[in-house]
Amino acid sequence: TGHWLIRETKGAAPRTLGVRLQLVEVRRSDELEERFAEMTRERAGGLLVQGSSMLMSQRTQLRDLMLKNRPPSICTLREYAEAGCLISYGVDFADLYRRAAGFVDKILKGARPADLPVEQPTKFELVINLKTARALGLTIPPSILQQADAVIE
Repeated sequence: TGHWLIRETKGAAPRTLGVRLQLVEVRRSDELEERFAEMTRERAGGLLVQGSSMLMSQRTQLRDLMLKNRPPSICTLREYAEAGCLISYGVDFADLYRRAAGFVDKILKGARPADLPVEQPTKFELVINLKTARALGLTIPPSILQQADAVIE
């Protein structure tokens, strides 16, 4: 899962922005500390965390490592920002669930699933964790805060 995110992240944007990307995969929770140590040795300037069930269950440890090693982080799920990621930007799953309920309703009323359109997510949310920003010594510009769907203080 998430191969499209990796492909898009490694695309033309890093070259255009003049940044070097390093892909760090974590398959087991006992690898987290070593991966953060690698990023520290490589002097990572930031961290993009893609959602996974393993990382979701380890989000407190992930937060502690982010604060200890201090890379500004952006995550794909709101729950990570609530746990301590600096910023999350991703699909609004509550909206997806509401839309899915509409499909269930249509099917229960006799619609054939094959006749229903495939839909892409249309609502995304930006969550900013100001507690983490303060811990990292960062100031989030007011113009960004105004665009946020939620700000964690």
